[in-house]
This record gives sequence, structure tokens and C-alpha cells, in this order.
Amino acid sequence: MIKRICIFCSSSDKIDRIHFDAAEKITCELVQAGYVIVCGGGSHGLMGKIIETAAKNGGYTVGIIPEFMRSVEWDSKKLSELIVVDDMRERKKQMIDNVDAIIALAGGCGTLEELMEVITLKRLGRFTKPIVILNTNGFYDNLKELLIKMIDENFMNKQSIDMWKFVDTPEQVLDAVNNSAAWNSDAIKFAVV
Repeated sequence: MIKRICIFCSSSDKIDRIHFDAAEKITCELVQAGYVIVCGGGSHGLMGKIIETAAKNGGYTVGIIPEFMRSVEWDSKKLSELIVVDDMRERKKQMIDNVDAIIALAGGCGTLEELMEVITLKRLGRFTKPIVILNTNGFYDNLKELLIKMIDENFMNKQSIDMWKFVDTPEQVLDAVNNSAAWNSDAIKFAVV
């Protein structure tokens, strides 16, 4: 059975090289493991690096991009498949539909918004797959601290800690995907603290 992983990540070309190296490494691992990679479909930043790396290594990528971004040629021409949608909301929905896991690489407000939405959906039992956050060079240290603070101060329940896994290197990502705690669609029953 074909496995699909969605990657949330930056579209900036101006970020530190270490993030591009991490994106290239995780892409090679995913391609070698036979995953289809679903992403935002952009040609810049880590999205562009993922698509380019997958194409060079025989991988299959699905890019989902709103028409307004495509109209300014933000979409990568190296995608295996391009899906054009009306808006950002539909883009996020299609990115997470029918995937086996989410991986978040470093990114800006768009990446953070995507990640927080999927964590919220998981908390409510609307998304049950693994969420792995690649904390390259400590990029997500503050987010990790904030999520723990939310649990410690009862903004989220103790079970919430099982909704995500933080890892420090690309080599740890697939192990985290394969060993994430099970999550059920009845999570809404214990979502309220």
C-alpha cells in the first residue's frame, strides 16, 4: 500500500543552510522508504528543496497550491502532481486528507498555522495520525516549551503530550512516525480539561 506523508515547511530562500540540508535528508529517507510526499507545491525555500530532491531521487510529490499563488508562478514545475485549489483553507484540508503522518520542518507563520491546526484537529479526534516536528538546530524549542506550559497550566490535558513528537535530526523522523502513540477519533471525549 502506498504511504503518504505531508510536510509543512518554509517557502523562504533566505534561511540558514542547515534547514535545507535537513529537508534534503528527510526527503531522501522518505523516497527510499516509498512514501508519496504531499506539500504546499511551492518552488521556493524548503518546499522547493523537497520537490527538487524527490524528483532527483525518483520520488513522487503532490503539491497543493491555491490559484492565487499559481497565478504568480509560485508552483514548482518539478512536482509529480499539482492540485490547484481555491484558497488556503482548501489547501490545508487537501494536504492532510488521507495522509499517514505529518512532518513539520522549520517555517514561518504559514507553517506554524498549519501545524497548530492539525494539532487542534488531533486534540478533537478529527485527525489521528502521527505529527512529528523536526526541531533542526533548536528551531522549535520555544514551541515545545509553550506546548508543555499549556499542559502544565491545564489549558490542555495530560494526554495531549502524546499528540506530537519532537525530534532533533532527520534520521529520527521515520522512527518517530512509526512509534508515535496511537490516537483515536474519540479524543474529543477528553479534550476538555
